[in-house]
Amino acid sequence: MGKDYKIKASMGHVRDLPKSKLGVDVKHDFKPTYEVTKPEVVNDLKKAGRKAKLLVLAMDPDREGEAIAYHVRHVVATNNKQQTTNNKFLRITFHEITKSAVEKALGKPGKINMRLVNAQQARRVLDRLVGYKLSPLLWRKVRRGLSAGRVQSVAVRLIVEREKEIEKFKPEEYWVIEALLRSEKCGNAKNAEFAAQLIKINDKKGEVKNKKQADKIVGDLKKAKYKVRDVLKRELRRSPPPPYITSTLQRACANLFHWSSKKTMREAQRLYEAGHITYHRTDSFNLSKQAVSKVRKFIEKKYGKEYLPEGQRFFKKKSKMAQEAHEAIRPTDIAASGKWQVASGKTGRDGQKLYSLIAKRFAACQMAAEVVDKTDVFVAAGVYLLKASGEVQKFEGWKILYKKSKIKNQKYISKIKNNKDEAILPELAKDEKLQLIKVFSEQKFTQPPARYSEASLIKTLEKLGIGRPSTYAPTISTIRNRKYVEKKEGKFHPTPVGEAVTKFLIKYFDKVMDYQFTAQMEEDLDKIAEGKRKWVPVVSEFYKPFKKKVKNVGENAKRVKIEVEKTGKRCPECKKGDEVIRIGRFGKFLSCSRFPKCKYTKNYVEKVGMKCPKCKKGDVIVRKTKKGRQFFGCSRYPKCKWAAWRKPQKKSSKGRKSRKGRKT
Repeated sequence: MGKDYKIKASMGHVRDLPKSKLGVDVKHDFKPTYEVTKPEVVNDLKKAGRKAKLLVLAMDPDREGEAIAYHVRHVVATNNKQQTTNNKFLRITFHEITKSAVEKALGKPGKINMRLVNAQQARRVLDRLVGYKLSPLLWRKVRRGLSAGRVQSVAVRLIVEREKEIEKFKPEEYWVIEALLRSEKCGNAKNAEFAAQLIKINDKKGEVKNKKQADKIVGDLKKAKYKVRDVLKRELRRSPPPPYITSTLQRACANLFHWSSKKTMREAQRLYEAGHITYHRTDSFNLSKQAVSKVRKFIEKKYGKEYLPEGQRFFKKKSKMAQEAHEAIRPTDIAASGKWQVASGKTGRDGQKLYSLIAKRFAACQMAAEVVDKTDVFVAAGVYLLKASGEVQKFEGWKILYKKSKIKNQKYISKIKNNKDEAILPELAKDEKLQLIKVFSEQKFTQPPARYSEASLIKTLEKLGIGRPSTYAPTISTIRNRKYVEKKEGKFHPTPVGEAVTKFLIKYFDKVMDYQFTAQMEEDLDKIAEGKRKWVPVVSEFYKPFKKKVKNVGENAKRVKIEVEKTGKRCPECKKGDEVIRIGRFGKFLSCSRFPKCKYTKNYVEKVGMKCPKCKKGDVIVRKTKKGRQFFGCSRYPKCKWAAWRKPQKKSSKGRKSRKGRKT
């Protein structure tokens, strides 16, 4: 463009559907009406475009980027007929912002891919039809200010249904029985002792359901004679995981750093714009030959030839809807990393952490496998069969990047001996006699399915084929901002509002809320991008029955009542109603069950049932930062300034977490 004009690199969409109205002409092939969203940027583009002989459109290499390129071309060409020819605009794409990548793209320019533009337009129109038709219905039938979405409503349904599973779950008792044994042959050697767990009784699965059974077995095992029935040894080769894609990167950052998917994408965007990593919105494991060649040279130089496999490793995405034209997320120049950090440029602490994670994963995926010797020992004790497992690392391979221990903890011994010392199995032989040291039994209960974290929710959405790499972060942000779910200690809990909306939508719009239907819709959008389907018929097939359903529900459905949680106290103002917890625009608050007859309201303070670990006087309460992140603090603040991100744990009198049910 002209030298006198500077356009911001990260401008995003310059046109979009209007916020105040539907913006889709449902009577004329769903023609969208777009409005300029960034007039200052558009004016700058037009001024620069009038002086430039050539306009190069270099937006992100995905459907959304293609759509932005299309809209930029449109606004620049408006009222400038001499600029509307295709020769005036060139479309280039690259997956990394580096000099070589940009020069290569400029050497092979193309045109805007209208199939991708149509796919993105179809997605936008579908989401607008669902959102702008269902949301007013929710206002009338549930509560004002609510919204529905093609993907977000399905995500909330997952969380609500998981909560119902947890509520219905009935724990079942079972007992784990272990024996601490010694190899007589090894004498008093350090690794002579090992632990084995009961797995079979009379050659059947060793299920122990209650204390009476456990006590009998413990008694039998104390009297039994032990010998090695069999020793199975084998070599295992553990291949490295594939490079990161959007979903796996978001999951890794949620698990390792406790980052939200939104924060992960923000930090990745900064690294991408600075030229440190390739494009971060991708669902493909592909890697360029040049990148693999560079990383193999880097591995050989840094670690040695033995850490290289014979040839390049290839990874294939299981999803049939993966966009294989993209690359996985990787550093643009692995050799420039000094101690796995960005060699130059200001990225901040979080940026460095993310870059290190990406760089190590990329290098690991092209390294030799880890090699371990795995040993399973089966011990006979009368009618009982016990098993012990251990392994020794022979060659660390790709795990050298993560500084893993060469000896893996044996499965049970550290637990029985109540320490964290590493141990391996002694050298044992078939029919060898063993000496019993102790027998342990521990009562346990089956656990309900875990609530969704950001990592597990993204994993499930990806597995079901719902959403795309660019949609996970905004979807999760939306369902939290709308107060459909709340996050407690990293786990999603549905709110009464989320439960009410989900119940309403499942009852009347089961097709929209169906997992398979939503996944099929994503597949249809992919077919539009591939040129196998036209976008108007796809939207029409959905909209015609959907429109009739909306009208019918609006006329006949009854208003849904949102359940409220009672505090167990009477309203302090009217003395007639109950004090209840409601959820408003800014979170939870106390109110009267007789609202609107009684207008009593009060701030809600959530206590966790513990005294402050610092002052011992105040209560530990749940608080939130200005950005809405939950933390724990003292109710006596500012007199006591204790605070923590994690809920403090209750400790036993001995200073550690108590373990109930252990019998010796």
